[in-house]
Amino acid sequence: MKTKTIKRDKVNIITLGCSKNMVDSEVLSGQLLANDIETVHESGRKDHNIVIVNTCGFIDKAKEESINTILDQVNLKKRGKLDKVYVTGCLSERYKANLEAEIPEVDAYFGTMELPLILKQFEADYKGELIGERLLSTPQHYAYMKISEGCNRTCSFCAIPLMRGQHVSRSIESLVDEAKKLVQRGVKEVMLIAQELTYYGLDIYKKRELPKLLYALADVQGLEWIRLHYAYPSKFPMEILDVMKERDNICNYLDMPLQHASNNMLKAMKRQITREEMEDLVAEIRQKIPGICLRTTLIAGFPGETRDDVEELKIFLQKMRFDRVGIFTYSHEEQTSAHDLVDDVPADEKEARAQEIMEVQQDISLEKNQEKVGRIMKVMIDKKEAGRYIGRTEFDSVEVDNEVIIHSKKKLTAGEFVQVKITKAFDYDLEGELI
Repeated sequence: MKTKTIKRDKVNIITLGCSKNMVDSEVLSGQLLANDIETVHESGRKDHNIVIVNTCGFIDKAKEESINTILDQVNLKKRGKLDKVYVTGCLSERYKANLEAEIPEVDAYFGTMELPLILKQFEADYKGELIGERLLSTPQHYAYMKISEGCNRTCSFCAIPLMRGQHVSRSIESLVDEAKKLVQRGVKEVMLIAQELTYYGLDIYKKRELPKLLYALADVQGLEWIRLHYAYPSKFPMEILDVMKERDNICNYLDMPLQHASNNMLKAMKRQITREEMEDLVAEIRQKIPGICLRTTLIAGFPGETRDDVEELKIFLQKMRFDRVGIFTYSHEEQTSAHDLVDDVPADEKEARAQEIMEVQQDISLEKNQEKVGRIMKVMIDKKEAGRYIGRTEFDSVEVDNEVIIHSKKKLTAGEFVQVKITKAFDYDLEGELI
């Protein structure tokens, strides 16, 4: 007699937006797996029956991508290819009621802090003892580590506090424990992320404790690189640099989003800092850590931005000569204080200004890369692609910064460190040979 086999659920998690979202998806995956539910990330195999879309609600382009992804999955469900579609993340946190009304075919919507409720859909329990256990969606030699959630800053353009709430730090002990677990799994590099790194500890320790956390993480055996992302410039804790100087496994790298350089714009953005103060801070950082790689992010087309503001920003970039620069066009976000202003820079003009600013940075980046030709640099191998190895130096973060292209007949493995002599320089990449 034939018996009917009960098909087991298989969940595919689709992650949109930033690395912080990626960590949330990894934690969710770890919880589902611990409850014996098969889970994959971004699977193209189409052998899953449930999809969870972890959305981004940061700016217009990200929101559009999130909505299109939800609609794609709902369409698959309508065609009988999926049993369930769930939606979580920032867009869902911010626009849950609207989404429920507009796309009712989704089985359930969840906010950013509703992991236990998602698990309930699978009759699964949240396991507190699994903190730090995640199904990595990155290659196994590096991982992102979220040290806090939320943000207490009041930048006029930013909707993140609406979606992520107030700043909540994780304890040093839990982060060290997580780092040790990651190292046991083969992780060599951790990238510390938060909405605002420098605020770390103020809520639970009543003072900024990022330096103390860095010392503790630097002591973790086998952790080769620790990288700092998203440090706010106002009231920057200089003690961070002392730790960076002391400990070899803390990369001489700092990602510090400045957003603009015109004082008019900085005031309108509520950044709590002036151009002059930013220039002094950059000079002080470089004095303390000669050769540090400084990355920043800017916004083009904020309400009221004039040609003079754009020119001031370009002059600032030429003067500061940042190693890495990223730029966003301004997105007019509801419930932010900037939403009360008139969004008076047309979309095509925002794009043109962003392009113009990046052309300034492109020249700087090429000049800085050319200075590296002939140098021998420590490089971490990330992957092999088209017969060449691709790696990074301590001055390069994943996906957003330079890559080093290496030609080698010797077999190299991901996560391996090698010495490379730089032979060629491009706008945003280097090329070299193994020594």
